[in-house]
Amino acid sequence: MPKPVKILLKILLIVVLAVVVLFGGLLAFLTITEYRPADVEPLAPLSLAAADPLPAGESLDLLSWNIGYAGLGAGSDFFMDGGKDARSADRDTVLQYLAGINATLTEEGYDLTMLQEVDADSSRTYSIAETTALARGNSFYALNYSCPFVPIPIPPMGKVHSGLLTLSDYMVDSAQRVSLPCPFSWPLRTANLKRCLLVSYLPIEGTDKQLVLVNLHLDAYDDGEGKIAQTNVLRSFLQREYEKGNYVIAGGDFNQTFPGSLEVYPMLDADYWTPGVLDDSLLPEGWRFAYDPSAPTCRLLNQPYDPADTAHTQYYVIDGFILSPNVTLEQVETLDLAFANSDHNPVHLRFTLGAE
Repeated sequence: MPKPVKILLKILLIVVLAVVVLFGGLLAFLTITEYRPADVEPLAPLSLAAADPLPAGESLDLLSWNIGYAGLGAGSDFFMDGGKDARSADRDTVLQYLAGINATLTEEGYDLTMLQEVDADSSRTYSIAETTALARGNSFYALNYSCPFVPIPIPPMGKVHSGLLTLSDYMVDSAQRVSLPCPFSWPLRTANLKRCLLVSYLPIEGTDKQLVLVNLHLDAYDDGEGKIAQTNVLRSFLQREYEKGNYVIAGGDFNQTFPGSLEVYPMLDADYWTPGVLDDSLLPEGWRFAYDPSAPTCRLLNQPYDPADTAHTQYYVIDGFILSPNVTLEQVETLDLAFANSDHNPVHLRFTLGAE
């Protein structure tokens, strides 16, 4: 074998060995540092304020909103949806989106707020503490994505610490993080989300019953079995709390379409991300979904938002609520904010504690 060929082969071998060592080291690092939450974890408050118990028999306003970590506004796309990016173009864009989100929450003055995809300290949002910016009243935070280095896409997403945030103008007795099944096995699991329920227990004036408020964000990019398993755990949890005599509301991003919404916003392309489908038969007797298909709650992030491009702008209704039989639905409304600051629109619920 000629000497130049031997040298070339040696160089190639060194490069291959270096890649193997680096990959193995990364995998070992991610395995050692993998976020492994307990099945149930009590949560300390992110902020505390003097507050009254919930009033019985009065109308209350609740908002649920996946804020897309203040990085997925109108000018954004996302690599998992057929786009290119995993973060906003720059820090100022994140701050702009975050200010818009905060303005919506402040101007409307909701009694209770459940937010999803809130970053605490992530490279994709330039380490901005969105939790601190958004916390008010009695607030609780539960991580559902915690990884020191997410190696995808190119350039990589990097450090991610993100989760669910619940805000209350009323007293909160306690809150806890309840783990949901993870559909991913090793090694994908190491840098993936660990979904959960953020459960808040709110006392009600004049009774020993509580409002059990469940903030959720179910899996999106699994094979479908993950969402089914998580939905079954959710269903069992809600039923147990209701059987204790409590009032129960679960809300957030289900990553599943609500009944009938596909007729309003049909799939435009079989290659687009396709959510699971919720069905009324999933609910125990007397329970109900609360959602509003008059406006979409989510858009596909295959490109920056362009409502005029009707051939490539895919909409969904995947955000809403589940109500126990003793919660009266007064109004549910999707707030059409034209996806200015997030790839999701917020959903407003007005309700009363008590059966119709």
